[in-house]
Amino acid sequence: MTTDLTRSTAAALADLLTQGSISAREVAQAHLDRTAEVDTAVHSYLHVDTEGALSTADDVDRRRAAGESLHALAGVPIAVKDVIATRGLPTTCGSRILRGWVPPYDATLVTRLRTAGMPILGKTNMDEFAMGSSTEHSAYGPSHNPWDLDRIPGGSGGGSSSAVASFQAPLAIGTDTGGSIRQPAAVTGTVGTKPTYGGVSRYGLVALASSLDQAGPCTRTVLDAALLHEVIGGHDPMDSTSIDAPVPPLVEAARRADVSGLRIGIVRELTGEGFQAGVRTRFEQAVQHLVDAGAEVVEVSCPSFTYALAAYYLILPSEASSNLAKFDAMRYGLRVAPSGISDPSAEQVMAATRDAGFGDEVKRRIILGTYALSSGYYDAYYGSAQKVRRLIADDFTRAFEAADVLVSPTAPTTAFRFGDKLDDPMAMYLNDIATIPANLAGIPGISVPSGLADEDGLPAGFQILAPAMHDDRLYAVGAALEARLTAAWGGAMLDRAPALAGTGAAVGPTRTKEA
Repeated sequence: MTTDLTRSTAAALADLLTQGSISAREVAQAHLDRTAEVDTAVHSYLHVDTEGALSTADDVDRRRAAGESLHALAGVPIAVKDVIATRGLPTTCGSRILRGWVPPYDATLVTRLRTAGMPILGKTNMDEFAMGSSTEHSAYGPSHNPWDLDRIPGGSGGGSSSAVASFQAPLAIGTDTGGSIRQPAAVTGTVGTKPTYGGVSRYGLVALASSLDQAGPCTRTVLDAALLHEVIGGHDPMDSTSIDAPVPPLVEAARRADVSGLRIGIVRELTGEGFQAGVRTRFEQAVQHLVDAGAEVVEVSCPSFTYALAAYYLILPSEASSNLAKFDAMRYGLRVAPSGISDPSAEQVMAATRDAGFGDEVKRRIILGTYALSSGYYDAYYGSAQKVRRLIADDFTRAFEAADVLVSPTAPTTAFRFGDKLDDPMAMYLNDIATIPANLAGIPGISVPSGLADEDGLPAGFQILAPAMHDDRLYAVGAALEARLTAAWGGAMLDRAPALAGTGAAVGPTRTKEA
């Protein structure tokens, strides 16, 4: 029974819970047992909240037995990325500088999860302050890809993607600043959505780059992503960037899965040189599936995308250098006294704390951002990057006049091995070349599995982009593609993942969890 529950979709679990066929405690316990079985090898979690998850599950069972009207996902458990504030649970952002910090409040999206009655299983691993594409920059060790434990599960949200892919959680929350939901989804064979900027509240997210960050769903099916998106979406007066508009009919679009007459735009700049041959092949086959389902294909050009990576890596470090200034050893988190100084000043304590608390990638981006914002360089670097950002948004506007959605491979390659790009920041940054433009323009995107690359048998992802506030199009197209590919594969893609087919408890290295 445990295996059946952990391998069920969130939608299927919701139906079983509503029918009374299973209890919320059974579902939560099954996933906690699965975590105890495999997470030593996968290291998806930094903190597992067994007591809290079971307490919420028991409350849902009591309320359901009493005849209360509950949310459709009440009792369906979820994992939350460790960059999101959770009252009473550690929120470390994968960094030593926040080791042991427990927020006194919940992020708005966490409040919405709790209101819906969804047990929170724990907090998932991530690259420190969401800076990375592999989780190798986590201060607590990397997460592992369930398809091959020697490979990365993507980043920065590799903990959330690997938890879903290894059946430790049916649902998870990630955050996407330049692709950190979609790229992990692509390399783990899962589904990941970046909503329209402002479509999901950012209140309670520890900011990396405030104009780019967006929380969203990590799931195993498109319908599950739509269900979760509707829970966390909607206006929040606590977030000044929140859009005061109704959430589009996402679940309806996913269930309808109709692409008849829809114009699918292939972005010329996101399909050429630099993309692995097997990734391109699966992308082309996925496009053909959509054509067979009634869609029309057009080619569009977005020439400014050529400069997206350079613009992003000026805007993001600039905003990060400002946002991370709050970690000063004075108010919360780590405090380190400088050695050899008997009566250190606040500045000396601050410097010693940041030196000990921040990892190399965080320091690299803070230095770059501070330089880009410094007197005499602001206009040349940050100002110019913002102008490129405007050009990218204009390219999207023109492209959406010719097409209803735009498509590309999600990531240029399948999952790479640990260490392959760790010492080459530019090679790491290039993993987000196809996902970054959406963040710069604030439009929504989703990654859906497109198959396994011939070269290595690892998952590739298919990215769908839509105009702002038209997130429903993502789910209609994604669900249509998912249905055809699932039929072609003869079942769900994750059933083919080899690394965790057995118990997995003794597979892979042991990692230290954050207490």
